Amino acid sequence: MANQLDQLKKFTTVVADTGDFEAMKEYEPQDATTNPSLILSAAQQEQYAHLVDQSVTDTKASSGLAGSALTEAIIDRVLVTFGKEILKIVPGRVSTEVDARLSFDAEGTIAKAKELIAMYEADGIERDRILIKIASTWEGIQAAAALQKEGINCNLTLMFSLVQAIACGEGNIKLISPFVGRIYDWFKKDTGKEYVGAEDPGVQSVQTIYEYYRKFGYDTEVMGASFRNTGQIIELAGCDLLTIGTGLLEELQNTDGELTEKLNAETAANSAIEKIAVDEKTFRFLMNEDAMATEKTAEGIRKFSADIVKMEKLIEDKI
Repeated sequence: MANQLDQLKKFTTVVADTGDFEAMKEYEPQDATTNPSLILSAAQQEQYAHLVDQSVTDTKASSGLAGSALTEAIIDRVLVTFGKEILKIVPGRVSTEVDARLSFDAEGTIAKAKELIAMYEADGIERDRILIKIASTWEGIQAAAALQKEGINCNLTLMFSLVQAIACGEGNIKLISPFVGRIYDWFKKDTGKEYVGAEDPGVQSVQTIYEYYRKFGYDTEVMGASFRNTGQIIELAGCDLLTIGTGLLEELQNTDGELTEKLNAETAANSAIEKIAVDEKTFRFLMNEDAMATEKTAEGIRKFSADIVKMEKLIEDKI
């Protein structure tokens, strides 16, 4: 019998959630995702230090910038350099994240996304191989909708609720990343209960979003993210994409046992879920009513913002 990872690939596009190139080579994912935490971790590893050093040297030599502007430009170069190296390994797309401190700044997000895309294109990478990752705030979603109209595909991250997903679907966003594990973490802490399999609230959240999209004809791709165990992954077999860390990829690869499709478009189209009209007022109210989504979105933005600050310190030390 084939291992669970090989079986999963029959139903779902598998994406590597890592900045480690060697892990990507081993598990042969279609796409790869990164975030500030993953890039910071990779940048501190000896085998990748030369990429950071080269980014510092090249940017100092070519930009004419100084101070914080130079640091920002070097970080952008690091992100693109890692992205380019990843694209040598995966046949599909890489997600590169906008500075989380722009999460409530639509204009700033749009400007930064265009800068990143321009850097990739200047290095010969076509934009259809890049997904710009943006936090699922109202401002982030509006920025992504504007970018999509210009042919810049986006991946809306830090997603914890159906209303965030609906707003993305209405904005014709290319892809969303609902966070299974962080939803699970919140409910486990709140209730003291250990959730397993189909009763996991993180799993249920992605199932609901997938059903909503397929029933109402949205083209936005659903990519489950932030997993805590393989049970969550197995319950979402059939989801458009799943982005999985290296530890869980290894566990799936080393585990035999039948894996069945749990989500499919035909079943979802017959769901009893009802359509919800979402404008800015509705979005903000429903997010406010959802303590988990509000808290986890804010927490994620704080964490990614803190890691960008750490990255700035790392770069400044090298400068």
